[in-house]
Amino acid sequence: MISVQHITKRYGTFTAVNDVSFTVDKGEVFALLGPNGSGKTTTMKTIVGLNVPTEGKVLINGIDIRTNPKEAKEFISYLPQRIVFPENLTAREVIRFYGSMRRLSKELADKALATAHFNGFSDKTVSEFSGGMIQRLGLAVVSMPDAPILLLDEPTANLDPQGVKQFREFVLGMKAKGKTIIFSTHLLAEVEQLADRVGIFVGGKLAALESIENLKTTFFQSGSIEDLYLHYVGSCENENR
Repeated sequence: MISVQHITKRYGTFTAVNDVSFTVDKGEVFALLGPNGSGKTTTMKTIVGLNVPTEGKVLINGIDIRTNPKEAKEFISYLPQRIVFPENLTAREVIRFYGSMRRLSKELADKALATAHFNGFSDKTVSEFSGGMIQRLGLAVVSMPDAPILLLDEPTANLDPQGVKQFREFVLGMKAKGKTIIFSTHLLAEVEQLADRVGIFVGGKLAALESIENLKTTFFQSGSIEDLYLHYVGSCENENR
């Protein structure tokens, strides 16, 4: 459903993403891991068409997002890393505003608030929200269009343990509906519990691409996903010295 083909993104002399390729199948949960600045966000922005790759291309359900952006973006709902909503609006007003942009009913917008566990906060203004509540509101917005592909850039940022648990339920619920999900995170436990496959980014390159099932039957017998992550990060950083 998603095909990333040899994408490279340069900003002047700096290469943010270097020849990255992978595919994500329909109904799959794919996690991106990596240190800050490793290329995860740049890759996600390229997939959704916010970045134009210096080289390579991205196909969404066989459609090139660069040459046919409107058609390709119909399949996507995207949660960016940094979310900003008007502080004077209530959560319900925010969700209905975004719903109106996609010509969705008020009832569907209100259902999205419940999906993101926003009960009891729907009529409070954004100015009253913590960072975690704003993150939950972002999840409500991203779930509303019923798009087949969800891209979530660090969706657990600012969430407390209860919020992380509810995010886990959110992802599993979306997967049960057949959604294709790509998410980036620094919470390795969430990757192990939610992802079908994981890609580890280091220095703009895809250092590893493994299925969780394969990791559990091989590497996890002697370690953990944290050990694997640190192994690849350390190995790649040593190569670049």
